[in-house]
Amino acid sequence: MVPFRQYLLKIHSRCNLACDYCYMYEAADQSWRDRPRRMAIGTVRRTARRIAEHTERHGLDEVGVILHGGEPLLVGADHLEALLAELTACAPRVRFSLQTNGLRLLTEPALWEVLHRHRVGVGVSLDGAPADHDRHRRFRSGAGSWERTAAAVRLLGSAEHRELFAGLLCVVDLAADPVATYEALLEFAPPRVDLLLPHGTWEAQPPGLRRTAPPAPPGPAGDDGPTPYARWLIAAFDRWYGAPRRETGVRLFEELAVLLLGGRAASEAVGLAPVDLVVVETDGAIEQADSLKAAYDGAPGTGLDVWRHDFATAAAHPAFRARQRGLAGLGPVCAACPLATVCGGGLYAHRYGDGHFGRPSVYCADLARLIHHIAGRLRQDVAGLGRAPVSGAVSGAVAGTTGRGGR
Repeated sequence: MVPFRQYLLKIHSRCNLACDYCYMYEAADQSWRDRPRRMAIGTVRRTARRIAEHTERHGLDEVGVILHGGEPLLVGADHLEALLAELTACAPRVRFSLQTNGLRLLTEPALWEVLHRHRVGVGVSLDGAPADHDRHRRFRSGAGSWERTAAAVRLLGSAEHRELFAGLLCVVDLAADPVATYEALLEFAPPRVDLLLPHGTWEAQPPGLRRTAPPAPPGPAGDDGPTPYARWLIAAFDRWYGAPRRETGVRLFEELAVLLLGGRAASEAVGLAPVDLVVVETDGAIEQADSLKAAYDGAPGTGLDVWRHDFATAAAHPAFRARQRGLAGLGPVCAACPLATVCGGGLYAHRYGDGHFGRPSVYCADLARLIHHIAGRLRQDVAGLGRAPVSGAVSGAVAGTTGRGGR
């Protein structure tokens, strides 16, 4: 059994934006409707106790607590202070992070003092250039949110608050220019960028995709028809990797490169590392990754909660065990693919179709083409890759890179 090291707490279940791609409100799972708006301090206290039990049981020195929503900062400064105080003592060391749209950072200055006191890393969702961001990330009135979000990010990146700046999260939009998107994000000097593929499944496919599951492992060009997301990501990768100096980190690109070089990734989106993250909803329900809300109503559920169950029980639940089996946990197409140790089958939610998660990712062909492209660039630059095929690079490449922007 793999112990949990990351706890994602849904501290507020509502939002002050109405983004059209939101998996929380627009996808199949609608459980937010029946849950409390915010996590009560009693629920936080019980969760902290469960984390402490699990941490002590497994002798962990550190855990990560991720504050999420909805929009987590809607809890307000006083409630945020109270819940962080409860959570601070749940492990020898607790790393706090928070994902936000940033808007409350402009309207509730007291939040800054709380975030600094508890050293909470703050990530902000920003989808590149103004028009591209405002196409999806809008207020309920229909007005775009870029101007106010950008103001919040500038404040976060200022000398006063920069120590809290964890990075920017951007959802890939095929209608946006990939290089212009990356450069628009760079203007805020983020320490890291996450490029997130829109959530989708074989039954509710992402924008721009209309395909069936590939019958065999795909080749370098993607054997299952057009690969629009690969083209987008490859353009962004080449701009990032080809820079004369390291401008920022891009999580997806870095982790694919590490995996190709024989290392281990820390993301559930790629690679075969066992899942060590658990979600606690505002009512104390213990759930799987919230990306599963894109699959079907109730997909993240386990039937467990912090009131009646400890995290050892959750870790032993078949839903979590299924995502800790590495290669053996993949479907037959993925298990037979030479890229399996790199893509890891893709994000679990994206594999859903025909009532199960045993299919390849709906992005299978795109991921294959992107991986082959990155491997080609690495092959040119890393001594030891030589002329080896990708599968050889995965198992036998030497660690380390040259001084290129992708290091």
